[in-house]
Amino acid sequence: MDAFLDAGFMRHALLAGLFAGVACALAGVFAVLMRLTFIGVCLAHAAFAGGLLGLLFGADPLTGALLASLAAAAVIGPVADRGELSPDTAVGVVFSAMLGLAIFCLGLLPGPKTAGLNLFWGNILTVGRRDLWLLGGVAVTASLAVVAFFKEIQAVACHRQIARASGLPATAIFYGILFFTGLTVTACLPSVGGLLVYSLLINPAAAAYQLTYRLGRLFVLAAVFGVVSCEGGLWLAWKLDVPAGASIVLVSSLLFLAALACSPKRKAGSRREG
Repeated sequence: MDAFLDAGFMRHALLAGLFAGVACALAGVFAVLMRLTFIGVCLAHAAFAGGLLGLLFGADPLTGALLASLAAAAVIGPVADRGELSPDTAVGVVFSAMLGLAIFCLGLLPGPKTAGLNLFWGNILTVGRRDLWLLGGVAVTASLAVVAFFKEIQAVACHRQIARASGLPATAIFYGILFFTGLTVTACLPSVGGLLVYSLLINPAAAAYQLTYRLGRLFVLAAVFGVVSCEGGLWLAWKLDVPAGASIVLVSSLLFLAALACSPKRKAGSRREG
């Protein structure tokens, strides 16, 4: 354990795991409650496409990823509202466009595609100070926002139409949630990677959803599961000398299976069917 903690890169990775676990879990709660689980994949591909555009034009890829994911998040809401589509359909439309743009940009990149593909896979073991500051800022801001606007978020996340009818700015809150999800995905891009961030968004929140009916506990449990997934995955990767990203995803999947096995909701459903 001492060697595990003595390594400087591992201390950075543990800190990144703490921040990414909290930020992704909070965004994941919104995705699970609003049945927008595909949004993680959509925004990850948007960030990936933006990062590739940055590389293509010699700009900072993280800035490109941030702008592209926020732009995609800004488009999803109006497409769903003006096209009278379900948000999930709007996510699918934007996802297909971002996927095409990413592949197009990857094909235009000159020379080896290593820098571009690194954006998609990420590497939490090489996370830098700027990435840590960004992750920490997103995690702290998201936590404070959830505490400050808990009642409004609860109303919109549980039933957007009723929240609007009661006078709440439901559309603005919904768009704010999409922006926050885009920001979280971008902040996780250098460490977790565009592909694996989807698991970290959904698995901890889905596991927490199995164990409670109360939104406050759902946020707390999801954050705990997110942090345990990251730190447990890092420890497993260190002990077995295997890829850290894959270990994090496997730990989060095991947590979900354990929560599902212990879920009072599953047991209640079985009793009703019996």
